[in-house]
Amino acid sequence: MTYSGAVKVGGPADVHELPALMISKVAVGPMENNAYLLRCRATGEQLLIDAADDAPTLLTLIGDDGIASVVTTHRHGDHWQALAEVVAATGATTYAGRYDAEGIPVPTDVPVDDGDTVKVGESSLRALHLVGHTPGSIALVYDDPHGHAHVFTGDCLFPGGPGRTTDPAGFTSLLDGLEAKIFGALPDEAWIYPGHGNDSTLGAERPHLAEWRERGW
Repeated sequence: MTYSGAVKVGGPADVHELPALMISKVAVGPMENNAYLLRCRATGEQLLIDAADDAPTLLTLIGDDGIASVVTTHRHGDHWQALAEVVAATGATTYAGRYDAEGIPVPTDVPVDDGDTVKVGESSLRALHLVGHTPGSIALVYDDPHGHAHVFTGDCLFPGGPGRTTDPAGFTSLLDGLEAKIFGALPDEAWIYPGHGNDSTLGAERPHLAEWRERGW
């Protein structure tokens, strides 16, 4: 089956099958948040990115094997509505950016800094700290040894531009971080998995960087 990344609340998950990792994407809640379940093919260990809402849907997606960990990309409430229930049901270890942890009501077991590694079985995700949407947002990069990178951007990058910021300094910080750590470090083929809406690639978004900076959002 071909993965498109187009999902709807109440609809089925879309599954991106990579050689070493399976990525299941589902949309949940009134703000149509994306949640991503990553499963290591070698070990069966699972990790959830953003227990955003609708715990029953997320727990059904997780299944009987449970999850070892759940990563919250940032402190905004629409990204952790189901976190307490999912953690209570699974005993998962919680991860979040160090500077956003205080804004998440479920305790963060492992504060994450720029460049830290988050493991899911035999696969690794590399954390990137991006300042602007929130003080402690993190993106997660899976450097697929069998192909191109896959980037879970939370609300820092969407098709069409960076995530919302509240002042010019925040916008400049976020776009500078995106250009240095994502666009400047990864190829056009890198796949973007955002916190809401459809997926994209860096190649599709890269031509618009100057336009985004000029418009200021």
